[in-house]
Amino acid sequence: MVYFAGMNEPVEIAGHRIAPGERARFDLPVARLPTDTWLSIPVEVVNGRRDGKRLWLSGAIHGDELNGVEIIRQVIEVVDPDTLRGVLIAVPIVNVFGFIEQSRYLPDRRDLNRSFPGTSRGSLAARLAYLFMNEIVLRCTHGIDLHTGSYHRDNLPQIRVDLRDDEARRIAMSFGAPVVVNSQTRDGSLRQAASELGIHTLLYEAGEALRFDSRAIQVGVRGVERVMSLLGMIKIPKQRRTEPTVVCEKTMWVRARRSGILRLEVALGQEVRRKQRLGLITGAFGDNRVTLTAPADGIVIGKTNNPLVSQGDAIVHLARQDETADQP
Repeated sequence: MVYFAGMNEPVEIAGHRIAPGERARFDLPVARLPTDTWLSIPVEVVNGRRDGKRLWLSGAIHGDELNGVEIIRQVIEVVDPDTLRGVLIAVPIVNVFGFIEQSRYLPDRRDLNRSFPGTSRGSLAARLAYLFMNEIVLRCTHGIDLHTGSYHRDNLPQIRVDLRDDEARRIAMSFGAPVVVNSQTRDGSLRQAASELGIHTLLYEAGEALRFDSRAIQVGVRGVERVMSLLGMIKIPKQRRTEPTVVCEKTMWVRARRSGILRLEVALGQEVRRKQRLGLITGAFGDNRVTLTAPADGIVIGKTNNPLVSQGDAIVHLARQDETADQP
C-alpha cells in the first residue's frame, strides 16, 4: 500500500500490526504464574488515518490504583480512528499482578514505579518495566501516567510535572486540573525514564486506592481530552473552565506529633493559612490533645482517611502556590 503525505503509518507492537484507520485490542504477555498460566497486559491501540502525535495512557502502575482504569475506558470509548490524528495507545492495567491481588506492589513486594527503565534479565518488576518501555513508551511522543493516593490517602486531582520542560508545562496547563505541582522526577519512575528519552510525560494524581472517585475520574477524562485536543489529535467542543489551575512550586507533609485518634478539620482543595488548626490528635477519651497546625499558607492536596495514626505519620499534604505562575 502507498501512503500519501499526511497519512499515518502502521503501528507494530509485539507482533500486532495496526493499520491507519484501525483499532485493535490485544494482550501483551508478561510472565507465567506458578500455575503455568500466562499473565498479560491488556492493550488497545487506536491508529488514526492521518499522522500526528503519539500518546500513551497508563493506569494501575500501582495495582490498587483504579481511577486510571476507568479514565482510560471512558477516553478510549469515544476516540474514533477515522477522525483521530496520530496514535493513542491505552494500557489501563500495567501492574496486572498487583491488580489481581488488590495490592500496590508486585508479588516480590517491589514497586514497579521505582523499577524503570528496567532490564530483560532482572527482577519481575525490572522485566515488566523493560517490556512496557520498549513496547509502549518508545513508540510515543507524549505520555500520561494515571495514579491515585496510597495507604488510605486521598489526593486532590493534580498534575505533577517538571516545569523546566516547556512542552510538558504546556500540556500540563491544558489538562485543567485544580493544581499543577512542579515535581522533579524520582529515580526509577516511569516519568523519569520517559523524560530522559525526550518523551514529554505528565503524572495525574487523584482520589484514593481501591475506590472509584467520580470527581477524580471526570477531571481525568476531561483533562486527557484537552491534552489530546492541544496536541491536535482530536477536536472537542470548547469547555468552560469552572476553576483556575493553581501552580505550586513546593509541597510539604504535616505529620503526627503523637500517636492517637485523628479528628481532621480540613478538606481537599481547602486553602489554609500559616498556624491555622488542621485537626486534633487525642486519646480514646479525648484527652492528651495535640493540635495539628499548618506550617505555612497552602492548599490541601492530600490527606489521610485513616483516623488511627502513629507518631510521624503523614496527615495533610500542603502545596504552596507560585504567585508568579502563569494562568490558563
